[in-house]
Parts: sequence; structure tokens; C-alpha cells
Amino acid sequence: MEDILRPLYQERTSQQNTMGVIVIEKKESELSFTEGFDVILLTIVKEADSPVFIKHYVYEEKKAALYIVTEKQLEEWMLLGNNRKFIEWLYHGKVLFDRNEYVYKLKQEMREFPFFGRKIKMAIEFSKLIRRWTYGRDFFKSGHYLDAYNHVMHSLHHLARLAVIENGFYPEVTVWLQVKQMEPEIYKLYEELLTSDEELEKRLELLFIAIDFLIYSKTENGAAHLLSILKEKDSWSFQELLNHPEVNYYAVDLSVLLEYLVGKSFVEVKPIETKGQGIYHRYYCVINE
Repeated sequence: MEDILRPLYQERTSQQNTMGVIVIEKKESELSFTEGFDVILLTIVKEADSPVFIKHYVYEEKKAALYIVTEKQLEEWMLLGNNRKFIEWLYHGKVLFDRNEYVYKLKQEMREFPFFGRKIKMAIEFSKLIRRWTYGRDFFKSGHYLDAYNHVMHSLHHLARLAVIENGFYPEVTVWLQVKQMEPEIYKLYEELLTSDEELEKRLELLFIAIDFLIYSKTENGAAHLLSILKEKDSWSFQELLNHPEVNYYAVDLSVLLEYLVGKSFVEVKPIETKGQGIYHRYYCVINE
């Protein structure tokens, strides 16, 4: 197979712009792993006109896909976790070419999972968790139980990913298998949501209580990145936080995250006078313990 496909990547390996080539073969038990293709060739380059370039091929009645991805794009996916398919390919694929051990170092980074990367990834998952949880709670209170169910399902998924990251691992596509081994209480809640014989309203009511406790128990770690930034000065306006380059990774959920932290007494609101009588700017600061 590699001999047949070698012409697709061999020329690129002689170019200084190419950092690595990885091959991922189809698994009969997991056809979706390679998106229905028999083989994936993942080529990592320093720079390109497009961050992702894709070509499809046929050979011997089989299908192959060539992906050319820039370093910057791949590193962004590794940090944000918003394209887990490529992370899985990088982690499980066979290395065909590796310039200056670039791919080896990436794989090593994934295994060791540097603390700084963990803090940001935990903040991203925790902020998504809070948004889903808040929406689910509001739908539940309004009697929209199916919508509440949908958001609770997503919040449990973010809670699971957060737990995996907290334990020092990258969340894989099979995140529930990871969580079952690391934090079985979260897995049991997931099972309860899916298989309980209770009526949906009662099932959700019980889950809200249990998950609320778990979320609170993970707040200190989940919000550690934002809390550390807030400690850098006495108080912050919302816009100042949005402009922070690291907060930008979870800026879309920042407002709901701040409200949660205020409600749970991790952060307090500091009113600053405006020119309008009785109107104050809303600044945020960490509550000193």
C-alpha cells in the first residue's frame, strides 16, 4: 500500500516546507475513523496558501485522501480540541516522514500534555459546560424538557472532556471509555440520562442536582486560567478581558462564565462610576480568600 501511495507524498518530503507525513489506515470495526476512506495521508507543512488542502484519489478499487495541513492550524486544533479527528489521526497514525523529529515531538507533547495547554483547554471545556448547563437549566424551568435534555447531554460531554483533561490526558473520540476508567461517577450520570426508567422531568431534576455538585467541585480547576488572569490587576472591564489574547480562545462563552463565577462567589463585581448619575461600569475582580 505504501509503495503505491508513495508518489503522492514523496516529492513533498524533499521540500523544506514539509515537516511530516503520517498514514492512517481504515479500521474494519471503525469505518468512520477514516471517513469511509481506505487510507488517509496527513501531510504537515510550515506554510501554505490554505490552512487545509484536501485531495481524493482511487487506486486498486480503493479510496485515499491526502490532507495537507499547516503547523499553525494543527497546533490550534490541538489547543482548542475543535477538530478531534485530526488529533486522533496524529496520535494513532504511522509516521512515514519526520523532519527533525517534528512529529515525534508533537506526539510526545500529546502524551505529556504540558500544564499550560491543560489550563487553557480546561477553561475552554469549562466555559462550554457552563453555557450548556445554564441553557439546560433555563429550559427545564420553563418546562421545555426535550430542549433541556439536549443541553444536559452536551453539558455531560463537556464535563467528561474536562475530567479527562484534568487527569492529564487528551480527550479522544472515545471520551466515554476514558471517563469510565477515570471518573466513573460522571459515566454513571451519562448512563442515567440515557437509560433511566424515570419520567424525563424527574430524570432531569435528579441529574441537575448531581451535575451541579460535580460542576462546582471542578470550578477551581476549570476556571483556573481565567482566575489567574483576573489576579494580574485589581479589576477588569469585560472588554479588557475579551482583548486578552489567551481569553480569546473561549471569548464566546466569557459572559456566561463570569456570571457563574460571580454567582458562586469566585469573582465579585466592582462598580465604577460613570458620568451618568446612578449608572456604573461593571468591573470584575477575584474575591480574596
